[in-house]
Amino acid sequence: MDAAEFRKRGKEMVDYIADYLEKVDKRQVFPDVEPGYLRPLIPDCAPQDPESFEDVFKDIEKIIMPGVTHWHSPYFFAYFPAASSFPSLLADMLSSGIGCVGFSWASSPACTELETVMLDWLGKMINLPDEFLAGKDGQGGGVIQGSASEATLVSLLAARTKIIRRVQSEKPELTEADIMGRLVAYASDQAHSSVERAALIGGVKIKNVFSDDTFSVCGSALKKVLDEDKASGLIPFFFCATLGTTPCCSFDKLLELGPICNKENIWMHIDAAYAGSAFICPEFRHLLNGVEFADSFSFNPHKWLLVNFDCSAMWVKKRSDLTSAFKLEPLYLQHRHQESGLVTDYRHWQIPLGRRFRSLKLWFVLRMYGVKGLQEHIHKHVRLSHQFEHLVLQDDRFEICAEVVLGLVCFRLKGSNELNKALLKSITEAKKIHLVPCHLREKFVLRFAICSRTVESTHVKFAWQHISQLATDLLKTWEQHHHQQ
Repeated sequence: MDAAEFRKRGKEMVDYIADYLEKVDKRQVFPDVEPGYLRPLIPDCAPQDPESFEDVFKDIEKIIMPGVTHWHSPYFFAYFPAASSFPSLLADMLSSGIGCVGFSWASSPACTELETVMLDWLGKMINLPDEFLAGKDGQGGGVIQGSASEATLVSLLAARTKIIRRVQSEKPELTEADIMGRLVAYASDQAHSSVERAALIGGVKIKNVFSDDTFSVCGSALKKVLDEDKASGLIPFFFCATLGTTPCCSFDKLLELGPICNKENIWMHIDAAYAGSAFICPEFRHLLNGVEFADSFSFNPHKWLLVNFDCSAMWVKKRSDLTSAFKLEPLYLQHRHQESGLVTDYRHWQIPLGRRFRSLKLWFVLRMYGVKGLQEHIHKHVRLSHQFEHLVLQDDRFEICAEVVLGLVCFRLKGSNELNKALLKSITEAKKIHLVPCHLREKFVLRFAICSRTVESTHVKFAWQHISQLATDLLKTWEQHHHQQ
């Protein structure tokens, strides 16, 4: 394919993607395929001779689309949103076109410098304290990670390095292995599994801190477990607070937890993967109060700020805490500006060496929507979640299981877990809408998340009528079945 054919095919592909997104509501949201569906549809080996673009293009609808779950369908209410917008898609094309691998400033100065400035823009939009911003001469700053899981892992590893160095300076007789064996990280029993996974990869113990009846961790719960562990000779070093938990979008009490972490010299990382985007709206910014106590903070513009995956924003108060944990300087990566103090080499802020030019997506989206346009997007989703909550509350067969703060509604039929599993099974099998469940204490609960950029009130009403009708059918058969027993 030469440049001339690329022009022609590129336009066809843009048309195809635009048609796909415009008409995604006509496609069944969840696919009909069984595991292993794809292998028989394609040859065993790569072709020896080149094939035409037409042949490849024809196979998109034939082979790929039948196995796609349509995340951008207005009938997709599962997980949390995956952001998408046309400006972001265009920026992604440009990023692929430039094709730089931005591991150092010298490897592409614009790639590094735009990221630093975009993370300052974004930090100011959510009113982050100045010490998290790079500015012209700040000690903090932001970086784009691939996911919130990476941000948590990077902060845990940086915290681990920091505590090992501190303990060794106080007690030089202790080896790194002695200290590692005693380190403990903490997170809410509602925290995302990626926090536990970070501890697994980091080779340290992790303990759950019990959440209260609003599924939030409060100061007294953390203090209790810290006191017990210190008394038995362990070294608490890291706490991951969650703002907007995955099961029910609950918020840990930062204003209680922060001072404890600071006093005990524990690194506090805040994971606001989904909820963080909402902090651009003044009426939700109070949910971030207490961030001033944190060492690091992250959220995902690729969930709720119309920036396509992957773009996870992470800030640190002291970037030297990160870079000193990951810094290696082989000759082939060195460049003449690296000691100038004006230069960021983002490879020291992350797990992989290479990185894409992801800040272009932020730059395009922030400029083409403006803060107001993004606020409107958040407002619309929150409004729709309250609409769904209202519909559920009007039906006394159902209950709401957690406070609806942002765009997530946790609900269930009053009755057994088995009954609710059966309801979810009938929703999943009908394939009209897509939901996933969660556990809240011992209850099996259905999660209804407002996800798509194009979702409207009509889609929410349709989803509720569908759920309600399936519940009616289920309760009839359920009662007959239980009478017969």
